[in-house]
Amino acid sequence: MSLLNQVVKHTGAVLLAAGALLSAAHAAPQPAVQDRSINANGIELHYLAAGTGDETPVVLLHGYAESSHMWLPLISQLDDRRVVLAPDLPGAGQSAIPESGFDKKTMAQDIHAMVQQLGYRKVKLVGHDIGLMVAYAYAAQYPDEVESITLMDAFLPGVGDWQKVWLLRDKWHFNFYGTTPLALVKGRERTYFEHFWNDFAADPSHSVPEADRRRYAANYARPGRMAAGFEYFHAFPQDADDFAKFAQTPLTMPMLVLAGEKASGNFLINQAQLVDTHVQGVIVKNSGHWLMEEAPEQTIAAIVEFINMPSAQ
Repeated sequence: MSLLNQVVKHTGAVLLAAGALLSAAHAAPQPAVQDRSINANGIELHYLAAGTGDETPVVLLHGYAESSHMWLPLISQLDDRRVVLAPDLPGAGQSAIPESGFDKKTMAQDIHAMVQQLGYRKVKLVGHDIGLMVAYAYAAQYPDEVESITLMDAFLPGVGDWQKVWLLRDKWHFNFYGTTPLALVKGRERTYFEHFWNDFAADPSHSVPEADRRRYAANYARPGRMAAGFEYFHAFPQDADDFAKFAQTPLTMPMLVLAGEKASGNFLINQAQLVDTHVQGVIVKNSGHWLMEEAPEQTIAAIVEFINMPSAQ
């Protein structure tokens, strides 16, 4: 073979290999769930994003002692026909810590600004714990932009006889904020959160998994995160005033309420019926507060069925 032919053959092989690598790179699938961030309403919000499709996007709002990470098992069951967004609430996860605005009305405005900037007008909302309060405040402020709402185990401050909610038998943490509580918890974040993960579960040995406990405790141990978390509770008096006003105009969109049999029980369902005219209540059997971790099969199946129902025209 001549030297020229060898050079041509080698060059062709290199180009073919390069082309194959380029094609493979273009064909490489994007991660099913992507980490993103956006500046909305003056605050940098981190969120998980997944899915494509024409159906109404779903926004998942986590609760206290957790982050958007809690939603991963549900995201994979919803992202086949729609966009799914799971933000870290202001002050939690990887979202920025605002100087103020930890009342749920303001937090809902932050999430709404995120949704609007991403180009979505209508959404379906799912919220657990503090997240359900943010979801309700979102729906109450923007009812024409919410096709459905799911509330998961906690309560609505200011609605009905809310002072008798089951969580209030152990409400010391509602007033646990300020310099001394922060000093007491510093370096002991895991110990503090064990109270919630264990005592609010039906069975402490079948609650939030160990790997997630390490993740959440480490995240909240970062500067300013515990103080921000305390402010979620500190804002309850303001939330109660806001929600009592919201409740004067009942919502009309479909509402699913999931309550742990060993936690909120019928209380949250009864509250929901005071604020919405179209409530479907489900008691999650043998579960405490941590529905996604304690009863994932029941919880995910109920949410997916509800979300996938055709929207009323």
